[in-house]
Amino acid sequence: MADQHPPITVTFLGTGTSIGVPVITCTCSVCCSSDPHDKRFRSSVMIETAGHTYVIDCGPDFRIQMLREKVTNLNAVIFTHEHRDHIAGLDDVRAFNYVLNKKIDIYGTKRMLSAIQTEFPYIFAESSRYLGAPKLNIHHITEKPFQINGITFTPIQAMHEHLPIHGYRIGDFSYVTDANFIEEAEIEKMRGSKVVVLNALRKSRHPSHFCIDEAVEVLVKLAPEQAYLTHMSHFIGLHEEVNVSLPPFIKLAYDGLKITI
Repeated sequence: MADQHPPITVTFLGTGTSIGVPVITCTCSVCCSSDPHDKRFRSSVMIETAGHTYVIDCGPDFRIQMLREKVTNLNAVIFTHEHRDHIAGLDDVRAFNYVLNKKIDIYGTKRMLSAIQTEFPYIFAESSRYLGAPKLNIHHITEKPFQINGITFTPIQAMHEHLPIHGYRIGDFSYVTDANFIEEAEIEKMRGSKVVVLNALRKSRHPSHFCIDEAVEVLVKLAPEQAYLTHMSHFIGLHEEVNVSLPPFIKLAYDGLKITI
C-alpha cells in the first residue's frame, strides 16, 4: 500500500539509451524516421508534486531538456546510478543556483556520489573551488525510504549486470531504468503502483538491460493500470510499429510525454 501522496505529474525528459536516438552516423529506419516519437534524448524523468520539482538523473541532454520543458524551479536531483548518461548534465544545475539563489540538493548512495565527485572534482573541491561551479547539498541514501519536502521516495534495488542500481517509487508511480534483474522482494515494492516504468533496450537480449520480452514479463506480473518502456535504443524498432505489438496496458514512452497520477 503506497503512502498517501498529493497528485504527481511525471514528464519523460528523455527515453533513449546512452548514445541517444538518432545515433551519430546511423542510417537505419529508426534513426532516419521523421516521427518525433523516434527521437530520444538520454533517459530521465521530472516529477512535479506539491509545488516542488524533482529530476531523476541528469544526463548529457539535461540543459536542452530543461529548456524544452521551460523548467523554472528545481528542488533536487535523485540519481539511479553513476554512469555518464545519467550524470553528465550535473554542471548545468548551476543555472538554477544563479537564478534561484539557492543550492540544489542531490541524492544518491555513497558509492554513486563518490563516483560523481570523481567525475566532477572541480564541483567538490574543498580548497581553490572554481567560482562558477554548481553549488550542491549532498544527501547520502541507502535502500531505505527517504523523504524530500514530505514526499516519500522508496528505493527499488536492481542489477545493471554487475552494478547495483536504484529505481524509485513515489506514491503510485514506480520508475526503474538500466536494469537486467530485479529480485522478487524488490518487484513487490512496485506492487499496487498505478503506473510502472521499466527499461527495455531492444528486442534481443542484452547482458545489462532488459529486452522488450523481459520487461513485459515483469510488467505483466505487476499488472499496473498503465506501464511504459524507456531507455530504448534504435534497435527497438519504430515507435508506431512496436506500440501496437505490446499488451494493451504497455506503451513505449516518448520524450515530452506527461502523465498525471
